Amino acid sequence: MSCEWQITNEELKIVVGGGGSRKTCILANGFQSKRMVTDLTTRQAFMVLNALPHIGPITLHRLLEAFGDDPVAVLRAPIARLGAVKGVGTVIASTLSQWEQHWNLAREEELLAQANVAFVTSQDQEYPVLLKEIHDPPIGLYRKGSYNVTGPSVAIVGSRRTTLYGQSVAKKLASELARAGFCIVSGLARGIDTCAHQGALEVGGKTVAVLGCGLDIIYPPENLDLYRQLAAEGAIYSEFPFGRRADRQSFPMRNRVVSGLSDAVVVVESDLSGGSMITARFAGEQGRILFAVPGRIDQSSSAGCHQLLRDGAILFRGVDDILEELNYLQGMRPIPVQAEPGQPPPRLPNLTDEEAEIMAHLHNGESLSMDRLGALTGRPSHEISPLLMMLELKRLVVKKIDGHFEAAV
Repeated sequence: MSCEWQITNEELKIVVGGGGSRKTCILANGFQSKRMVTDLTTRQAFMVLNALPHIGPITLHRLLEAFGDDPVAVLRAPIARLGAVKGVGTVIASTLSQWEQHWNLAREEELLAQANVAFVTSQDQEYPVLLKEIHDPPIGLYRKGSYNVTGPSVAIVGSRRTTLYGQSVAKKLASELARAGFCIVSGLARGIDTCAHQGALEVGGKTVAVLGCGLDIIYPPENLDLYRQLAAEGAIYSEFPFGRRADRQSFPMRNRVVSGLSDAVVVVESDLSGGSMITARFAGEQGRILFAVPGRIDQSSSAGCHQLLRDGAILFRGVDDILEELNYLQGMRPIPVQAEPGQPPPRLPNLTDEEAEIMAHLHNGESLSMDRLGALTGRPSHEISPLLMMLELKRLVVKKIDGHFEAAV
């Protein structure tokens, strides 16, 4: 007598006999093989969900919400339970239930190790805080490089077909912001993106690239050396698994991450239909400050920026414009409680050693000029200036009309 097992996503059957005498017995309804799922860690389950086809970030967040933010529970769930989640149809439910047929987890982990790449989930402390604020953040990010975006950051984006003027503006802007302590965010594309990354790196600043493809695909290929420098001194992010090539869907997804990582977005050059216009739209939707650099009225590379200015973007004239806007937003936050007289100064979070040294000299109501602070700390003015700028952004220091600085806390 022959015996045959049949396993589907809905039932476990045993078929006994052959020919016309075959009999089928259903041993379990709603049966699914969960041997692999029960062995998954939370991080592995996030990687699986992030890589599966037909499932976007909004649907992924709905699934996680429905299952208590437990990605393993999502992969364990029966098809009927998955189908009850808004936006999850038959195709998505089947893909989740049979994920091993769609993606090779073991191969992906092997590639991660070979490329020295980390997969950061939305539940990890290293996940960028600003990115969590947007409507549809990635549930995970591939990261090459050790830098985490924790401080203030500005995205500089623009056309691939740029002018010498645009290249000069992008590089100078990135250099000045990097010197002031900002992280420069861009997309590693030709043109403005490349100049922005280079400008930050040339002054020893931090910069992050966000790719619209897997981290194993370097595009454009002429940016190989820049890619390596970013991995060594900054970081490269992508929400896409290894082997994923850029397409019409992945680039807009990349653009929302570029703006989502940033406090402000500066469009240097763009035509009316450029990808930078998509980034600008995301910046508006995400509540980011949007700047546009004016250009010649007879050049198509400036047409997008001029349209943004007409639509309400802030005219960019220099770094001071960005600092003023960020200061204004910081000013809407609650003022820290003042310490009682004779009490020790309050403990100030998120200060570098150099910033803490400046604050120590401004304690007890001291009003000091930049030159005086330089004499007290033994630092030249070109080092004191960016430190004071960052302390102003953090609302810890105020600049008086006479040019002296006082502690705001």
